[in-house]
Amino acid sequence: MDPFGLFCTGALLACGLYWFVCLLGPAEQKGKRAVDLSGGSISAEKVQDNYKQYWSFFRQPKEIETAEKVPDFVDTFYNLVTDIYEWGWGQSFHFSPSIRGKSHRDATRLHEEMAVDLIEVKPGDRVLDVGCGVGGPMRAIAAHSRANVVGITINEYQVNRARLHNKKAGLDSLCEVVCGNFLEMPFKDNTFDGAYSIEATCHAPKLEEVYAEVFRVLKPGSLYVSYEWVTTDKYRGDNPEHVEVIQGIERGDALPGLRNYKDIAEVAKKVGFEVVKEKDLAKPPALPWWTRLKMGRIAYWRNHILVTVLAAIGIAPKGTVDVHEMLFKTADYLTRGGDSGIFSPMHMILLRKPQVPPTQS
Repeated sequence: MDPFGLFCTGALLACGLYWFVCLLGPAEQKGKRAVDLSGGSISAEKVQDNYKQYWSFFRQPKEIETAEKVPDFVDTFYNLVTDIYEWGWGQSFHFSPSIRGKSHRDATRLHEEMAVDLIEVKPGDRVLDVGCGVGGPMRAIAAHSRANVVGITINEYQVNRARLHNKKAGLDSLCEVVCGNFLEMPFKDNTFDGAYSIEATCHAPKLEEVYAEVFRVLKPGSLYVSYEWVTTDKYRGDNPEHVEVIQGIERGDALPGLRNYKDIAEVAKKVGFEVVKEKDLAKPPALPWWTRLKMGRIAYWRNHILVTVLAAIGIAPKGTVDVHEMLFKTADYLTRGGDSGIFSPMHMILLRKPQVPPTQS
């Protein structure tokens, strides 16, 4: 081939690669770049070992049923997946119902704003985000409500990412991030005017432990809303396919065990909450929340090729390919759970901490 032909071929390949990686790019164009993928707080040379350690938890199921073991389990998971989530999904690590005529980003924002509208906070109120991740919901909620939002996450790397994003968004005066365990929160009693958790308390080995902590730090009369991951009334424990799907979701998302929707209100009442409202936001007329997962299959293969190349040339840590593949398999289980109706990631429960009874004279 003559020099001109070689030049044209090279230019065509370069343009194709640029389109494939950058223009067709990840869901969150302003988030992580592929060349910056890391293992969170885990050093690059230890990512693969920590991936193997993560899977070892499932070979010892009793180890993930105790509060002492869960922080390490969940922290390891989020060190492994935070960059990939942010690169391929966005800064809000949760699902939302699809909305006709709205982008995925707008649907996500509206889902988040609904949470803070439900708890009826005012500008200047102090609100708790229970399991805040890198702070996508926190920023949407602070901008929408002008409340002061305090987020807590077990993962130090997520704390640093959230603070960086808060500053870039100009919301650092309204958003505070604390590194801590939501089973033992470093806040005083009766501190917050409201609280919410969006697909986060599923990581607790016992729901009553995190609900009791939220109850403790809320002011009397204040509201708490949670979007819970649950099995629905369509789930059958004697159906092997149902069991496979739910176990696949648990293993791919660092869950000690999914709860049935019937258990949520009972747990809330057990720790002292009044149940104000309960609704599965995934049920019709809501449009499927898993549509985005189905639409992302082409993006997955593009991203997987890119991650494989970056790992092979030493830019991405060894083990990143394994983590990315694990998340793709989990996405398939989530899609099957949504299609069959046996799983919902948005069982909404709105709770109130009762007012302190008047002092008897």
